[in-house]
Amino acid sequence: MNDTFKKLFSPIQAEEALKDRTKEFLAEKTQRYIGVRVGKRKHCLYAAVCACLLLMLLGGRWVYFTPITAISIDINPSIEMGINRFGQVVSVDGFNEEGRELSSTLNVKYKNYTYAIEQILNDNNIAALLSENEIMTITVIGPDGQQSAKILSGVEACMTERGNAYCYFATSEEVAAAHESGLSCGKYRAFLELRLLDPDITPEMVRDMTMREIRELIDSLSDGGQIDTSSFDNRGNGHHGHGGGHGNRRRNGRAEQ
Repeated sequence: MNDTFKKLFSPIQAEEALKDRTKEFLAEKTQRYIGVRVGKRKHCLYAAVCACLLLMLLGGRWVYFTPITAISIDINPSIEMGINRFGQVVSVDGFNEEGRELSSTLNVKYKNYTYAIEQILNDNNIAALLSENEIMTITVIGPDGQQSAKILSGVEACMTERGNAYCYFATSEEVAAAHESGLSCGKYRAFLELRLLDPDITPEMVRDMTMREIRELIDSLSDGGQIDTSSFDNRGNGHHGHGGGHGNRRRNGRAEQ
């Protein structure tokens, strides 16, 4: 009798055991699948976050290192500083031999432009030139907007005590023409004024002249004088008469004729 019951119920017990093993197998596979799927989602999330951070870093780098305006300084060293939207100096370039020498000694990159101007004014060679009544021109270059106006105002404030310094504003188009001639913006303006008086004047002739030498040459020609080309040395320097200067300009923020 017992043997008979065992034979009858053993298949049922076997089926129950099979069900239990099947449930365990399915549960294991399901958990593993869910784990893999969650892992993939986490990986995708991490990748997206990293991509966003990278874009932010690259975008921030582009914003910081892109010059929006520039400041051109001419006395005889001719240099230009690129200024980003935060008012920080991001580039310094010399436009003649003296300018390259000066730019190589300056430690003004990533500093505020007013600090940079003060450092340039305190340079021994620049200070000596200004003490000898040399002329300095500072040109703010950029779009005619709020930042350019703010920087021009800041430059004029730096030059308040400098009686022989002149501040200008110029557009990017003017600067492009100046750079094509191999001149900084301030010297290019003086060159254009000089060329109106003598069409034979070339950019090479004025590139290494001081701003006072150019201004004196303009005065001489305006008074009916002539250029003695033999007075130019190999760099194009020469001294031609005396005078204060002509043309429209802003001296420490005030328009002069």
